[in-house]
Amino acid sequence: MAIQEQYLDYELDGKTYEAYVAWEDSRASAPGVLVSHAWAGRGDFENKAARWLASKGYVGFALDMYGKGIRGSSTEENSALMTPLDEDRPQLQRRISGAFEVLQGLEIVDASKSAAMGFCFGGLCVLDLARVGTNVGGVISIHGLFNAPENTAGISVTAKVLCLHGYDDPMAPPDSVLALATEMTEAGADWQLHAYGQTMHAFTNPEANDPEFGTVYSPLADARAHQSIENFLAELFT
Repeated sequence: MAIQEQYLDYELDGKTYEAYVAWEDSRASAPGVLVSHAWAGRGDFENKAARWLASKGYVGFALDMYGKGIRGSSTEENSALMTPLDEDRPQLQRRISGAFEVLQGLEIVDASKSAAMGFCFGGLCVLDLARVGTNVGGVISIHGLFNAPENTAGISVTAKVLCLHGYDDPMAPPDSVLALATEMTEAGADWQLHAYGQTMHAFTNPEANDPEFGTVYSPLADARAHQSIENFLAELFT
């Protein structure tokens, strides 16, 4: 029993994207779980999350929202990459929906069982995957952004929704949490939110250590979040 890994190019609207896929080679097929990256683009952090998912018996698919080889290396570069998609949510939704279709088409994936999880900007992306009514079993937003798009009013959210949130996150303040709760309730979603006290943004990232910016790693919240992810996926796929 070993973890296999592969970089996978895929095309969407004439542009090439590069995903990272990890799976356990003893399984003929397994549920697929998208991993949507933070604002810098897909990197080692997201690839590690895909491998962790593979170790739990899933196919981890770390997607690419920006294009092959496109990564940010500073706050300014990251913002320049993320902002156009935050401001053009239909385009954001097309990109993550396209990645989901690629995941579903993999031979090693049981297409009847799927989920998506995302960090920070990626949390926003997976929430939008649910908001457009995609037939995904569940989505997990991990210290994600909650601002709703303008093109999904009246659409039922059939995916189960889990949000893992630092209550002191300046990028998702309490009023946005309440707005998300109202939105998900009105959309008929089976939703839950775990808010961790004394916890800021990026709490699962060991490299986060900028209290002034609002990003601080929390080993305790990280451990609790991973346990919640395991529980949520087990509920989805049993």
